[in-house]
Amino acid sequence: MTTSRLPLLDAMKGLGCLAIVFHHLAVYGPMSVVVRGDFPAIIDGLEIYARLAVQMFFVLAGFLVAAQLAPDGPALRLALLSSSSPGSSARPTPSAFTLILKRYRRLATPFFFAIACAILITAIVRPWFVHDSLSAPPSLAQLLAHVLLLHDLTGVEALSAGVWYVAIDFQLFILTVLLTVFSARVASTWRWVFPCLMMMLAAGSLWAINRHNQYEDYAPYFFGAYALGMLAYWSTRRTFGSVLLLTIAALGSVALWLQYRNPIVVALATAIIVAIAGQRGWLALWPRPGLLTWLGQRSYSIFLIHYGFVIGMNALWARLFPTGVFINALGMMLAVLISVGAGTLLYRYVESQPNALGRNWVTAVLGAAVATAFLLETLAW
Repeated sequence: MTTSRLPLLDAMKGLGCLAIVFHHLAVYGPMSVVVRGDFPAIIDGLEIYARLAVQMFFVLAGFLVAAQLAPDGPALRLALLSSSSPGSSARPTPSAFTLILKRYRRLATPFFFAIACAILITAIVRPWFVHDSLSAPPSLAQLLAHVLLLHDLTGVEALSAGVWYVAIDFQLFILTVLLTVFSARVASTWRWVFPCLMMMLAAGSLWAINRHNQYEDYAPYFFGAYALGMLAYWSTRRTFGSVLLLTIAALGSVALWLQYRNPIVVALATAIIVAIAGQRGWLALWPRPGLLTWLGQRSYSIFLIHYGFVIGMNALWARLFPTGVFINALGMMLAVLISVGAGTLLYRYVESQPNALGRNWVTAVLGAAVATAFLLETLAW
């Protein structure tokens, strides 16, 4: 089964990114406060439940990582640092360091633009929009922490909503790659060490670590959802089939028996749906390409960049329409459309372009946005 483009996964990502945008609209800014007056159940539901979509993203990320690092179950043999020895004519062994660097570039390049957009819009609206949803003016140390994806680990305030996900995704990938290297080296004595290791780590995460919120800045807290996605991928292989589907159900059921958690329900349901769809051959056949699959292909860019435009629309609407349920509900919908449009541009010109930061105009735009934001913040003070 090729994972280059699976419509069902794209559709799930499309729904997930819309859920996150609506969640942040419910949490940040005065528009949702006005709408909540007449429709409290809707806004409360978006605030409490829509954020659970990130669990789906972790499961789908694990599914795709399993296809990349261990498509048949046993881990691929990876070199730790260098991919081949000088002068060797043999086919080079993939390098763990190269895979990690490639992942960093894929995650971080559009991430930089989203952060620049967020701090620029925040700097523009700060003089006339006073609200606790605005992040503080950034420092150079804060920017560096975001560049290195260490903002949560170092206790630095996030410059945009949802950026914790990017850092956790990168941590999870690094951990999985290193476990791949370890597993491949001992696979000569035990072929299935990697899938068994993932099962044990999933159990440890779901049954113990995930029950303690003080660990939510670290990859092991979310590794259960990630590993469920990996097991879901392997369950689509004839070697494993229904055995791993039952394993997924058992891991999730025990976790919920120990302590009920809505995020685990979402992760478990996602893994089971994807596993069954993969076994039945539905992943590549349904749904037909449409709006949801189109959104799913651009979901990461939309997820990254929407915060700045959510803040900008809230600031504008608070100025123009401080009251009125209908007009503020319309403002929320416009914020979604603008976020999708901005994410589409980010996907087209940055995320989907190899080595985007190597292009002079792209680097110039990024630098100009950051410099302008710092200048506006300085003038404001």
